[in-house]
Amino acid sequence: MAYQVLARKWRPKSFSQLVGQEHVIKALANAFENDRLHHAYLLTGTRGVGKTTIARIMAKALNCETGVTATPCGVCSACTQIDAGRFVDLLEIDAASNTGIDNIREVLDNAQYSPTAGRFKVYIIDEVHMLSKNAFNAMLKTLEEPPAHVKFILATTDPQKVPITVLSRCLQFSLRQMTPQQVSGHLQQVLGAENIPFEQGALNILGHAANGSMRDALSLLDQAIAYGGGDVGELAVRAMLGAVDQSYLFDILEALIKGDGAAVLASADAIAGRGLSYESALHELAHLLHQIAVAQAVPKALADDLPQREQIAALALAMSPEDTQLYYQIALHGRRDLPLAPDEYAGFSMTLLRMLAFAPAAASLISPAVASQISPVAPNLISPAAANQASSVTSSQTAASTPNQIPPANVEQPEQTAPLAPRLSPATPAPQQAAPRPPISDEPHYDAPPWHEEEHAAPAPAAQAAPFKGDWRALILQLKLGAAGMLAQNAELLGYTDSSIELLVGEEHIAVASRAYQEKLREALSNHFGKDILLTITLGSASGDTPAAIALREKMARLASATQSIQNDPFVQSVVRDFGATVIPDSIKPL
Repeated sequence: MAYQVLARKWRPKSFSQLVGQEHVIKALANAFENDRLHHAYLLTGTRGVGKTTIARIMAKALNCETGVTATPCGVCSACTQIDAGRFVDLLEIDAASNTGIDNIREVLDNAQYSPTAGRFKVYIIDEVHMLSKNAFNAMLKTLEEPPAHVKFILATTDPQKVPITVLSRCLQFSLRQMTPQQVSGHLQQVLGAENIPFEQGALNILGHAANGSMRDALSLLDQAIAYGGGDVGELAVRAMLGAVDQSYLFDILEALIKGDGAAVLASADAIAGRGLSYESALHELAHLLHQIAVAQAVPKALADDLPQREQIAALALAMSPEDTQLYYQIALHGRRDLPLAPDEYAGFSMTLLRMLAFAPAAASLISPAVASQISPVAPNLISPAAANQASSVTSSQTAASTPNQIPPANVEQPEQTAPLAPRLSPATPAPQQAAPRPPISDEPHYDAPPWHEEEHAAPAPAAQAAPFKGDWRALILQLKLGAAGMLAQNAELLGYTDSSIELLVGEEHIAVASRAYQEKLREALSNHFGKDILLTITLGSASGDTPAAIALREKMARLASATQSIQNDPFVQSVVRDFGATVIPDSIKPL
């Protein structure tokens, strides 16, 4: 008898044998048990997750001689013929090769006739998104009201290309990718039944290499058995799957940690010899950095069966979390910009050199003048990242010699400088680098509400806050409110004491006066003043003195002034008069 590949030999024959699709199995099994059968089903998911397999099991459940059941017997004539692909009332159509309206019309013409041997005529249309627009339109009416003996089961890997008119006529089930643990567990059962010796480490590698597809995993297992001469060993699987043995990625990261530029470029030169494209190398590098970040943040979240787990854990200790996040972002941007590079090698090597260049600054490089630029907080609450950010702002302001100095309370720099000045890890020596680049932002004004800034995880309260004098608009600019800034900007001050503040919010802004926003605003005020502040919010008709309303009026006044200046400008008037030009109002922007 001819050899049958494992992917076909071990195709599940019942719902109980399926792996990783419990949410779909439960819904279908309940539908069959309660006789709530829909006339059209749509199965979506990536390749190798069981779409066609589930469709065939559904066909057996509908036509089993024991009756409509979620557990077909598998031994009756209908079940055995469906498994063998000979059941006359089961029609499997490949939409990729039968895309036209004529192919669909032929199917629909035959659908009106009663089944020959079974209880239902079942039409399985695989890759249904490949049908033409006319073919979809032709099947709409039949798909909506088919004969009682007809069931449609559609399968696709790209449901976005299926017309919404078809989606609305089907019960849709989204099949999930299987986890590496589920894949390796199933491979262990298969090898045990086949009496083939194996090493668990090899199955773990195959489970990760399958990328959630059981069919891919079984195909790789077939290849591994042939490569190992009947055995599935870890070393043999690593040699077979060159891309899975990612030693070159660890070499790159180790060179970056040491600051060894020659070793970084040597690793880039070695990529081509490993049979990988530079794009796939950046993809795998970003994936490895993600695993390192997970190990740094939640060490227990790293799977025990993960290949190279020990090396990942070692890199997680050697790298600072800031370096990991920065390298990950640079890898993503480098992969995105790779088509724009002169060639792939230049794009890949430039990405690695960028990782080498952007490193935390040494503590000795921070200017002593930073202390006067940072809000007075407790010394043990100032993080090195915040000090580096302030140093970047100080050095840039000194170099530019700008006449308008930004008050310390209004400095807004985390968003611009955080990516260039990550926190320095005590265990990692910082290389001497060039001075940080200057920040992008100018002096803040009321047109930029404070909730546009990133919300910090733990803002440090001020040690000596000035007493509140009733200037609500100036006060909220000193707070780090995040999303609660919308509530503060649309609130009008009604009254205040040393320990309480009463605000009025217009009824049109009731959505921002939620309990969560009120609590965040109260916490920000309490942190700012160093004591508990009682915050009272009243809903009513605002008089228009909210910070947002005042800022809007100021903006409109500046726009009117700018428009007047443009219209009165002699040069503009001469251009309009001599050339018939027209000033476009929307193009005028106040400075």
